[in-house]
Amino acid sequence: MECVLGVVGRDFALVAADTSAVQSILVHKTDEDKVMVLDSQKLMGASGEPGDRVQFTEFIQKNLHLYQFRNTIPLSTAAAANFTRGELATALRKNPYMVNIILGGYDKDVGASLYYIDYIATLHKIDKGAFGYGSYFCLSLMDKLYHPDMTVEEAVDLVDKCIKEIRLRLVVAPQNFVIKIVDKDGAREYARRELVGDSAPAEAAATVAA
Repeated sequence: MECVLGVVGRDFALVAADTSAVQSILVHKTDEDKVMVLDSQKLMGASGEPGDRVQFTEFIQKNLHLYQFRNTIPLSTAAAANFTRGELATALRKNPYMVNIILGGYDKDVGASLYYIDYIATLHKIDKGAFGYGSYFCLSLMDKLYHPDMTVEEAVDLVDKCIKEIRLRLVVAPQNFVIKIVDKDGAREYARRELVGDSAPAEAAATVAA
């Protein structure tokens, strides 16, 4: 039941994702970070099979670092998105990665941008987007409330509304989310929205035993 969201604002891009590690009917952990900081100016939010997600996002991160070490300049956000799309397309007919990606970044000459890349290597530049079951509830909210000149506070408020709707409407909804932002000052974690901690079951058991 993964959820990945992305929004472009006035001079920043925001990427948010749930932090649940789930297999079948089990929740293994609630602090899994699914938004990777690729470099100082790029974020990659990913959903999909856990092994594919971790392996592919790390593969992209290390290749972006390698390019920068070899050429002394980093790839732009658009170039990174096209590289990612190319790697997914190459793998598609060999051993495909079951990974859906929202890639956000900030470039000095272009500003903030956001890219949608799915597991069959479809690439689109977008202003707002979502992957996972949460997208069924978030996309309509984004269509209604999004505008291109959003401030950080407005974008975070929009994401909070999406998270609230996911928790309310989705049958098996993830409870914890991480929100990250990239702008002229770099990529960083902005906030977490948590209802459940990994220690919660133990605390509940202790309460029942008492």
